[in-house]
Amino acid sequence: MPEITVDARGMACPGPISALTRAYRNAKNGDVIIVMATDPGFEPDVKAWVERTKNELLELKKEGGVITAKIKVVAKK
Repeated sequence: MPEITVDARGMACPGPISALTRAYRNAKNGDVIIVMATDPGFEPDVKAWVERTKNELLELKKEGGVITAKIKVVAKK
């Protein structure tokens, strides 16, 4: 399954979510979007985004100040 990596490190809110939304527009069902962000607001934002868009959050981890979200695209029409 194709992976799309979005490096949003150093971006302030709402940058990381905007970058994720842009990547999502070009994604297909089955793709995995990996977003790396340093903004602490990204964690609750990405949880809300996944909930709202009905996609699947495979992984959410924090390491050395970087939050990495792995999202499987399952809700594209």
